[in-house]
Amino acid sequence: MGSDQPRPATTRSDLPPHRWQRVDRPEGEPAVVESFDAVIAGAGPAGLTAAFELTRHGRPCVVVEADPERVGGISRTDVYKGYRFDIGGHRFFSKSAEVNAFWDEILGGDLLRRPRLSRIFYDRKFFHYPLRPVDALLKLGPIKSARILASYLKARLRPVEPERSFEDWIVNRFGRTLFEIFFKTYTEKVWGMPTSEISADWAAQRIKGLSLIGAALNALKVGRPGRGEVVKTLIEEFKYPRLGPGQMWEAAADRVRQAGGAVHLGRRVDRIEHDGRSITAFVSRDRDGRATEYRGRHFISTLPIRHLIAAMSPPAPDEVRQAAGGLRYRDFLTVVLIVDRPETFPDTWIYVHEPGVRVGRIQNFKNWSPEMVPDPTTSSLGLEYFCFEGDDLWTMPDADLIALGRREIAAMGLIPASSVVDGCVVRMPKAYPVYDETYRDRVAVVRGWLDRFDNLELAGRNGMHKYNNQDHSMMTALLAARNILGLGSYDTWRVNTDAEYHEQGDDPSADTAGRAVPRRVDAT
Repeated sequence: MGSDQPRPATTRSDLPPHRWQRVDRPEGEPAVVESFDAVIAGAGPAGLTAAFELTRHGRPCVVVEADPERVGGISRTDVYKGYRFDIGGHRFFSKSAEVNAFWDEILGGDLLRRPRLSRIFYDRKFFHYPLRPVDALLKLGPIKSARILASYLKARLRPVEPERSFEDWIVNRFGRTLFEIFFKTYTEKVWGMPTSEISADWAAQRIKGLSLIGAALNALKVGRPGRGEVVKTLIEEFKYPRLGPGQMWEAAADRVRQAGGAVHLGRRVDRIEHDGRSITAFVSRDRDGRATEYRGRHFISTLPIRHLIAAMSPPAPDEVRQAAGGLRYRDFLTVVLIVDRPETFPDTWIYVHEPGVRVGRIQNFKNWSPEMVPDPTTSSLGLEYFCFEGDDLWTMPDADLIALGRREIAAMGLIPASSVVDGCVVRMPKAYPVYDETYRDRVAVVRGWLDRFDNLELAGRNGMHKYNNQDHSMMTALLAARNILGLGSYDTWRVNTDAEYHEQGDDPSADTAGRAVPRRVDAT
């Protein structure tokens, strides 16, 4: 790492480019062995991007995916009675020309250009997001507006130092009053923890470059994109696949297969064999318990780090397993409501900052793409609830969740409950890696141990425990593939949140993604 000179490829003369064979094993051991040049765990954006890059250069690979029906991970498109829906809403926007070229190559004319309208729902009013100060001040009224301005001036004169938590970061840029109105409730819904315990680098990453002054200048059309750095939070247009984000990754999987690669669904990797220096096999099981051993020269993991370390055979040292086991994830479910109305509200999505309801965000799928809805006289909405696997929301029966969604959307005054004619629920475990006060130290311990393996690359959101957009996941995968191809020696941890690669960082306090990372939040 740290050089652009190609690094030597791992050589294992016992492996042909691709073959499969049945072998006699003790009961419970793999009955089938498959061998490829590269084995990739996970068919999300990262895994499929890596596979596309490898097969484009003539390198046989296989992608092993636990989902038995579809690819795309959290970027997949689910379907219910012809209604298509996105798991969280995925804008296709990147500052990376290379990532944009990838999307255009895969889908071309099936990529739509869509206008963005997203608003905040608070106190039964809609506020533009990104915040437009005049709009917000008028709707909040003169007394609350005066408090906001006074709070902002105080924050500018006496900022919180050191800036450790999400709360500190927002207060320093917007003032405490605006923080409590527009950031605290929603963020605590998303993460299920106080904003004072969330690391500041999450705010710096997700709303990078935005401040109250920046929002005001944007509203006045001063310093628009093209005259300076584009702030992702402020973009007003994005690309979106005609049939949802899963269309992109289904097309990518088809391209991998056409180029000689393989994508195996319904195969959960539950054991990772190694000899202490190299990974030797990913072992997966299908839904019937039948095991397959995937051997390879090179391996790419997009598995959650916690899963990756738990699957190691022989086991990782105790301190590594403890570090990985302490990494946390926020889970997510969507209640899809079918509405007997051709139009509902104009937004692409709505952030719900209203403390009286549990829903955190609402997607209007028809406004992402009209073809997400099969009947133009109807609409479909996705009510997003953030939870932890096993809590009351996660375990609530689907019928009760749909009833909850109907009550809450009616209570907000958006849609009468009587207009909801059908619905379904989709659950997504480990949707968001949690940035708590210990995650950075835990990831460092895991990385230190994994560095011993000369043929393992990590990529993607959960694969690197980085809450990033899909373009970042794709760039980490592209560079991992190029390491395997011998086209460079890239440290994938140096891909920043704009999917740009930085070989070196000048700030010793910055992490390898090029972001300022605070010291651990002081619990006292």
